[in-house]
Amino acid sequence: MAIPKNTIIIMTDQHNPKMLGCAGHPQVLTPNLDSLAARGVYFSSAYTPSPLCVPARAALATGRYVHQINCWDNAIAWKGEPAGWPQRLPSVGHYTVSIGKLHYRSEEDPVGFNKRIIPMHIADGVGELQGSIRPDLPERTQGRKLAEEIGPGETSYTAYDRDITQRAVSWIAEAEKNPPINNEGDQIPWVLYISMICPHFPLSAPKEFYDWYDPDKIEIPKPIDTEYVNSHPWWKAFHKSILFDRYFEDDFHRRRAIANYYGLVSFADDNVGKIIKALNDSGLNEITRVLYTSDHGDNLGARGIWGKGTMHEESAGIPMIFSGPDIPKAKTIKTPVSLLDIYPTLLDCLGLTKNQIESTLPGSSLLDICNAKNQHDTDREIISEYHGAGSTSGTFMLRKGAWKYIHYVGYAPELYNIEKDPEEITNLSNNPNLSDMLADLSDCLNKKLSPMTPETIDAMAKTEQAAHIIKHGGRDFILGKAQIHGSPVPGGKSTRVNKE
Repeated sequence: MAIPKNTIIIMTDQHNPKMLGCAGHPQVLTPNLDSLAARGVYFSSAYTPSPLCVPARAALATGRYVHQINCWDNAIAWKGEPAGWPQRLPSVGHYTVSIGKLHYRSEEDPVGFNKRIIPMHIADGVGELQGSIRPDLPERTQGRKLAEEIGPGETSYTAYDRDITQRAVSWIAEAEKNPPINNEGDQIPWVLYISMICPHFPLSAPKEFYDWYDPDKIEIPKPIDTEYVNSHPWWKAFHKSILFDRYFEDDFHRRRAIANYYGLVSFADDNVGKIIKALNDSGLNEITRVLYTSDHGDNLGARGIWGKGTMHEESAGIPMIFSGPDIPKAKTIKTPVSLLDIYPTLLDCLGLTKNQIESTLPGSSLLDICNAKNQHDTDREIISEYHGAGSTSGTFMLRKGAWKYIHYVGYAPELYNIEKDPEEITNLSNNPNLSDMLADLSDCLNKKLSPMTPETIDAMAKTEQAAHIIKHGGRDFILGKAQIHGSPVPGGKSTRVNKE
């Protein structure tokens, strides 16, 4: 166990893991994150527990899989149960502060933290109910607004991120002058959770950062495989429900959208740079570890998909960088990791021993993974799952070594060799030479989910979602209302989109 240190977690929203300079992207500029990686560890195979905001953030807070906490989609949010590290750390005398987006159910719920600064939760305490309507999926016309709101420009989200950044800078400066103390008057290690929104849509980057990118020089992402989609019922239903790409006029419109996303990534990187500078200026960098990550990624037009909700690397993958005392420098680690590893990492950073409940958590300390002799553990298994909008049935991903296995409940699976095929072009599930590998990975998934199975989890999710829909007026009532398009910032109003 490491000597107790302060920890800063910086989380952005919807950051595609490929959109980093240190990840090798040829265009996206992220100098501050690249510098953080050069001073620490870059995890090249990091994943979200679910490629959707609310389930991912609930899993992060509790350290548990989505099916263990029943936060299935963007309308069924964490309300403080089961308890997680935001409650546990203050209960044993450590000071914890959140600044920015939490995306839990409500500020009235007992979600922990000693202090919450400008928190953001799901819209109206209800969230996006349409995503709970499954398996008979509605057409989601909210995607029209994504295409209509292409920048450059400022939005309520960029303004919110600027506010979050400034408050984080101020908090760090104050912590240097007046560090948190316990009842005995002793300084205590703290955890500062800084959670921003960008590069989450709307795709409208501040002009300063948009101007870094020329839309004419941006390549259109890999196209949709229409033949495969039409042959696979899960994917056919997904594309009939999730309609983002329909609303783009042409490829130049798409390039402008991508240029704005790149600009938002650079904007987020600039905010990270301001926070790191404040930490360095305070001198607290010598006793503070910094973890950068995101709740999930963004397909960003690849295969005709915008947003999240799939198990592709662009969506289920996340960036993860860890830097500070006792962490190796300039190292890339291929061992798969997850947001679920953050809870045990915080315990380790603060010198806390796991209690009986925490001993059952699926994650491992990133400090242990950083300092392990084996930096490419091919036996470690990471799981992600999705039960939200566009999915007729639950989707489960298992990453182990070079392999990614995707299980669609009731439908044919997919199998990819991520090391040889990082763009996931070739589905190997029908390769007779890999039948044993497919069976082994399927067995691994079932063992990880035991005593439940993908099928029983899928059934439980749908049952609880159906009850949630009835509680809020029923399918027809919900579909008859204008739909929520993104959560409002603190003090703002929900943005809703009428049907076409």
